[in-house]
Amino acid sequence: MRSLRSRLIVAYLLATVVPFAATVWVTMSLIDRSLGYATTQELDRVSKTLERSVRQFYQRERDALRQDAAAGRVPRVAYDRDAIATWPDTVRAFWESAEPERFDVSGPGGDHLEYMRRLDGGVATYRRELGVRMQELSAEFGRTRDLVRSLDARDLRRGFTLTLLLLLALVWLLSLVPIVYLAHRLTGPIRQLTAGLTEFADGDWNRRVTSVRDDEVGRAVDAFNRMAEQWRGNRERLVYLTQMSSWQSLARKTAHELKNSLTPIRLTVEEMAARQAPADRAFVDQAVQIVVSEIQTLERRVRAFSELSSEPSVVMESLDLNALCAERVSFLRSAHPATDYRCQFAQPPPCALASGDLVKGALTNLLENAAEAAGPQGAILLVTLAWPEHVEVQVHDSGTGLSPEASATLFAPTITFKKDGMGLGLSIAKKNALLCGGDIELMPGTLGGAAFRVTLPKRGSGVI
Repeated sequence: MRSLRSRLIVAYLLATVVPFAATVWVTMSLIDRSLGYATTQELDRVSKTLERSVRQFYQRERDALRQDAAAGRVPRVAYDRDAIATWPDTVRAFWESAEPERFDVSGPGGDHLEYMRRLDGGVATYRRELGVRMQELSAEFGRTRDLVRSLDARDLRRGFTLTLLLLLALVWLLSLVPIVYLAHRLTGPIRQLTAGLTEFADGDWNRRVTSVRDDEVGRAVDAFNRMAEQWRGNRERLVYLTQMSSWQSLARKTAHELKNSLTPIRLTVEEMAARQAPADRAFVDQAVQIVVSEIQTLERRVRAFSELSSEPSVVMESLDLNALCAERVSFLRSAHPATDYRCQFAQPPPCALASGDLVKGALTNLLENAAEAAGPQGAILLVTLAWPEHVEVQVHDSGTGLSPEASATLFAPTITFKKDGMGLGLSIAKKNALLCGGDIELMPGTLGGAAFRVTLPKRGSGVI
């Protein structure tokens, strides 16, 4: 009973019970009144009265015909006994019955009265017109009596009541069907939305609700899906920035300690080389060069740690992504002259709302990594796209791609011991994108190698 669908059905039942009962009461009252106006007792009484009147009329006509026959006022038709073979059937039947006299109706519908009287030598018949068709009246009386008996045998009030209740219940149930359907159609997406919210609150960040409706419920489901997607993205960004905060604290301490140690070491080694005797000069110079080179490598790592631990200022401005990408390609082309740079820029140029310095740094890192992965004679593809709420830059390379293990920890801060590698570039680039309200993620490549998608807030979208 706690579900919305059950409440809607109960509300419909409560709202219709009183009108339903009132309709039944009013209709039954009208049926009782109607049956009271057309009662079978009245019809029976009228038919019996008419029947008595007809019998009295018939008896009076018989008596009058007998008297007129006795007085000779009615023509007589005599039938001689010697010609009995030619008599009509009714006359012959009367003669054979040995009755002294008999009355009978004849003519069309019984509109004539026949009077037959026995004589010594035969039968005398007398006839007069009644003006009323007695046989038709008798048939009508019979049908009326049958109708009255039929009505008495049937309980009209009970039949009408049962029929009325059946029809009203049928109409009520038929009207309940669309209510149940609409309640199910309305509450189904709400139940899905409630289940989605519950699972989302329990930690299932990938939970989404499917809906094809274009009404308030459908818009609520769409709003939930957008909210869940934004929440998941914001949570991932928060987790990543939290991790980066821990690394920044470690980086600050590491950079400080390394810097304090590296500077005296480098100065001491240089001083030792300056004071060394000329006989061992060549060996010492080579050793010093090796030590100084390694110290410079460590100093670059210290600077990288310092950059990771720093909190750059974020000044949001309108950026033309097409122009920014073209400028980065022109800046890096001299360092990789054999690389084939291809650009697919959207028109009109997508405009992002972000920090120019941070976006330039992120794109520079991605383009440098792509050039190193593609190698000599390799290719790099830059794509810019505009969407309703954000813009993006895609960087594809024709390298060998990334293994699943490398993809899993791609943006985690690491330390690499390659000659010029710091192991922190992608981490810093992703942090810069997140600080601008965007993100960097791995995507399927179109050139056979790796590909990255940089998403940034669109100017005027209100999303940061």
